[in-house]
Amino acid sequence: MESEFGLIGRYFSRPAPAGMLGVGDDCALFTVEPGFQLATSTDLLIEGRHFLPEVDPQALGHKALAVNLSDLAAMGATPLACLLGLSLPVVDHQWLAAFSKGFYRIADEAGCPLVGGDTTRSNTGIVISVTVMGQVRAEQALRRNAAQVSDDIWVTGTLGAPDIALRMLQGRLPVDHAILAAVRPSLERPEPPLAFAAGLAGIANAALDISDGLLQDLGHILQSSHCGAQLQYPALPVHADLSRVDAAVVQDAVLAGGDVYQLCFTALPGRRNAIQALASQTATRVTRIGTIVQGSGTQVVNSQGALMQLGAAGFDHFS
Repeated sequence: MESEFGLIGRYFSRPAPAGMLGVGDDCALFTVEPGFQLATSTDLLIEGRHFLPEVDPQALGHKALAVNLSDLAAMGATPLACLLGLSLPVVDHQWLAAFSKGFYRIADEAGCPLVGGDTTRSNTGIVISVTVMGQVRAEQALRRNAAQVSDDIWVTGTLGAPDIALRMLQGRLPVDHAILAAVRPSLERPEPPLAFAAGLAGIANAALDISDGLLQDLGHILQSSHCGAQLQYPALPVHADLSRVDAAVVQDAVLAGGDVYQLCFTALPGRRNAIQALASQTATRVTRIGTIVQGSGTQVVNSQGALMQLGAAGFDHFS
């Protein structure tokens, strides 16, 4: 049987970029540019909790890094490098080859080289831990506590599709194969808007990524910034392939469904042109969906201007 170091050498040991020390030593080494701060984040993905056992391993390799890159995007940070921890019940070379291919593909696209990590045996299922590191200009990181009353609220991308895909895959919603084929990539291969996010510093006031549902994640901004929000439901960018799904199911998916890995951010109304210009430059879809208001909590208004009754706010690991 191949050793731990043999597996690392075969699947996870590409040469580090010039100026970095990568896989093969006790620590990775790299520098942050003068005038910048280091931004770092980590996430766990656990089989049966965050991904289904039958998921395409190449898609899983992509998502394992993408969900972390989304955190860097939420801070307006540019990726520098990443670490991978992988715990496996058995050595499956076909699975490892596909997983590493998906991981390296998005790492290359994002400019986020793998520079270290660890492998170990699991007594149960697969456990994946990824840590990303990036840099953001000092004092320009996008934080949750900087939203201001009268700010516009924006989102990138579309909403709802990952939640509908997950429900169908878990049997909580009848499977429509055409719809599932259209929305499944948004669940398994998220594409955080990295280039757009890196340009938001100095334009947006507050930001975060939508991993646990729009209402819940926007709520973190509101709580940290001591303000409230009013959203216009008709303005929300619903994924186009959800038009044949029941409206009540779509509403719940759009407002509370997680795994979106797009940005929700706030900015002064005077920044609208700058935001649209940045979106055009980076080929990013952006939508203005509401306003920061005095008070607390989120109100959602329908097309008639009436307040909507809201259900669950979003995902919580321990609720």
